[in-house]
Amino acid sequence: MRMAVAGGTGWVGKLVVERARAAGHEVVVISRSNGVDLTTGAGLDEALRGVDAVIDVTNIETLSGKTAGAFFETATRTLLAAEERSLVRHHVVLSIVGVDRVDSGYYAAKRLQEKLALDGPIPATVLRATQFHEFAAQMLERVPGPVKIVPSMLTRPVAAADVATELVRLAEGPAQGLATDLAGPEVLKMSAMVRRLAKGKLVLTVPAGRAMAGGGLLPAGDFHRGEITFDEWVAAR
Repeated sequence: MRMAVAGGTGWVGKLVVERARAAGHEVVVISRSNGVDLTTGAGLDEALRGVDAVIDVTNIETLSGKTAGAFFETATRTLLAAEERSLVRHHVVLSIVGVDRVDSGYYAAKRLQEKLALDGPIPATVLRATQFHEFAAQMLERVPGPVKIVPSMLTRPVAAADVATELVRLAEGPAQGLATDLAGPEVLKMSAMVRRLAKGKLVLTVPAGRAMAGGGLLPAGDFHRGEITFDEWVAAR
């Protein structure tokens, strides 16, 4: 197959590209650094020529729901319109487990992205995954200084590599609409994950809302289970 990965130069996107190529697929990387802009559509028609499936792992780092919503709406509408012109057969989107149960601006933006994809002109699959193991490392890097502030999140973390593998598997098949959730092999507190990586730094836990602290980020029903535990990921890091 010929697959396109939107956001393919990001840290998740790179893994998707790697997994798709390892599976024998021809891969087109959609990113500004490759001359394709999802906010304007520049270079998109050419990039999607002959593409069978698109995997969208684009993201924006912001705490503003308005900013996130504007980004996901523009990028998704632009991408879907170009896919329709190029006769793409399958649109796959990465989303978040609990996105429909946690009240935050960013999660509202992801819900909008899901709706646009599922109601759009291209048969679509939405994969909701739990927080990545890598998220704990990102939290350490984002907060400077010896004291780290971590929200009281309860999660079932999954390795980004497992997510990438599942996205490619889904893209290879027919559209499923809302696919079965993907979660990791164990339930952990985010604070415990950060402390595992903190190497002597002080980690303080702050409230993150009842839904996040009470299991709103855990799969509510059946889910596919990732293989890599957090300790295994840390050991291989």
